[in-house]
Amino acid sequence: MITKITGIPVDAAGDALTLAVGAFEYEVLIPEFARHFVQEKIGKEISLHTIEYLEGNPMQGRMTPRLIGFLSSFEREFFELFCQVDGVGVKKALRAMVRPVDEVAALIEDQDAKGLSGLPGIGPATAERIVAKLRRKVPKFALLVGREAPSSADVPRDVVSEAFEVLRALGHSESEARRLLDEAMSKKKKYKDVEALLHAIYEQKQH
Repeated sequence: MITKITGIPVDAAGDALTLAVGAFEYEVLIPEFARHFVQEKIGKEISLHTIEYLEGNPMQGRMTPRLIGFLSSFEREFFELFCQVDGVGVKKALRAMVRPVDEVAALIEDQDAKGLSGLPGIGPATAERIVAKLRRKVPKFALLVGREAPSSADVPRDVVSEAFEVLRALGHSESEARRLLDEAMSKKKKYKDVEALLHAIYEQKQH
């Protein structure tokens, strides 16, 4: 199972990226929301967090291995959750992800089935199933919604997501955990890891 791949983008057309890794070139499928970032990195080394799956009809013995790449493990984790909804699956999820993960997560958290049904390939019935199955699982993915890009860029999404989980484990409610994270992030400081972010949160609570 390939979970991460590092190489140099050679070409990005549609949902397929050609990534040069040593003497090999790999085709990596990428969601629409990540395509513009990848196109800007043509010729420059990048790392993608990947999901590997088999496409085809096993009854006919024609199974083709595919790689889907994401900019962070945070995005990959959300995609895997999204695929678990009945009637979605990998191909439909890939087609639907035209908006950033935090925006899609916010639609789910807000139970906005109408907004979700506007995603490619997601009709009203599927949107209702997505809300029903995932609305309690997505708060950490929606954490960065509405935050200005310069401030959020200083903290890797994986760090924010993990810090949210730690706060929940320590007994904070979802709303309290989000409030504490928002206050820390609003200071526009750089937090290199979860420990630094949590330290800032508990330091602000003492004031």
